[in-house]
Amino acid sequence: MARHDQQEFVYEPDDFEQIRHALYLKSGIRLIDSKDTLVYSRLTPRLRALSLHKFSHYLSYLNATPDEDEYFINALTTNLTSFFREPHHFDTLATYLRRNPGSKTIWCAASSTGEEAYSIAMTVAEVFGCFDNPVTIIASDIDSEVLRTAKQGIYRREAIEKLSSEHKRCFFHRGKGTYKDQVRIVPELAKNVSFRRINLMEPNWPLSGPVDIIFCRNVMIYFDKQTQLTILKRMVALMPDNGMYVAGHSENYNKNPELVTPVGKTLYRPNREVQCYG
Repeated sequence: MARHDQQEFVYEPDDFEQIRHALYLKSGIRLIDSKDTLVYSRLTPRLRALSLHKFSHYLSYLNATPDEDEYFINALTTNLTSFFREPHHFDTLATYLRRNPGSKTIWCAASSTGEEAYSIAMTVAEVFGCFDNPVTIIASDIDSEVLRTAKQGIYRREAIEKLSSEHKRCFFHRGKGTYKDQVRIVPELAKNVSFRRINLMEPNWPLSGPVDIIFCRNVMIYFDKQTQLTILKRMVALMPDNGMYVAGHSENYNKNPELVTPVGKTLYRPNREVQCYG
């Protein structure tokens, strides 16, 4: 049924089908049927900016303009995160680093606006007792807009309300005057995180192994099963024998022993000799 009778832009059912097919091809993300309204609301600002009146015209523009892919993907990706979300993962990270001292590389593969990556950096700093430590943290996302926010490291004060007073004191500067409702990651911590745009569907990722720890949380759920397994296989190939893969609370690879072995709650290692981190 056409939707243009009550809405600003002409939006036909086939437009939604073409949009979600394009998103799948460009990012691996599958949109379910109920996301048609979300697609309309997320893309209408782009149609206004381009002075287009129909979604079919936008699709033609998208197909003819490779540079539009970034705007398209940014508009349709969902970013939900917070500092120390799923806190047991950071406790396990600390345990892993203590049991496996020395240089390490950590990849935060869906970093969104940066809270997860900075939570990793805080944990690392606490384990080593300093900001200058031998751990490299790479944080990536497909959405360039959220990466810009992450690099700035500026957040609303309520974003850190649940953090300990020690975390607030050591890792954040409070804003003053017109910025009193904001906080900023201290530069000593910020320099420990390298942000970059990575599309997990790309055939070549701009990083090389070994990657000791991979946080890939709550992003695989947007891919179909085959895409999930393809990405997981590529990630595991980057990891050493004692590597640690951290999944989201809705992601489960217990039935994929050919790739990983579960070692804790949503925690895995390459399918070699079992070792428990917790």
